[in-house]
Amino acid sequence: EVQLVESGGGLVQPGGSLRLSCAASGFIFSSNPMSWVRQAPGKGLEWVSVIESNGGTSYTDSVKGRFTISRDNTKNTLYLQMNSLKPEDTAVYYCVKSRNLYGIRGQGTQVTVSS
Repeated sequence: EVQLVESGGGLVQPGGSLRLSCAASGFIFSSNPMSWVRQAPGKGLEWVSVIESNGGTSYTDSVKGRFTISRDNTKNTLYLQMNSLKPEDTAVYYCVKSRNLYGIRGQGTQVTVSS
């Protein structure tokens, strides 16, 4: 059974940083592309970033230069380092076993950016 468990969210001031983690199990993590997606209050799911099995990465324009996706295949864990956070980054963040929005995802972790 595929399981994805996100952690690391919280309340942070604008300009601050957070690192999200996603612990994966039930599949061959190293062989799969993995994504982060988010859902802001009252809005639909938004794709944020992907990391391929070969380590290649891609980001949505609004987070380029601020967010970094990475993976540790020895720990079956996906990460999202978020710097220079803005209020518009406030959302529930999910990791997804997919290159896009459509795949198995975890329960999410709340990120709130507010002063």
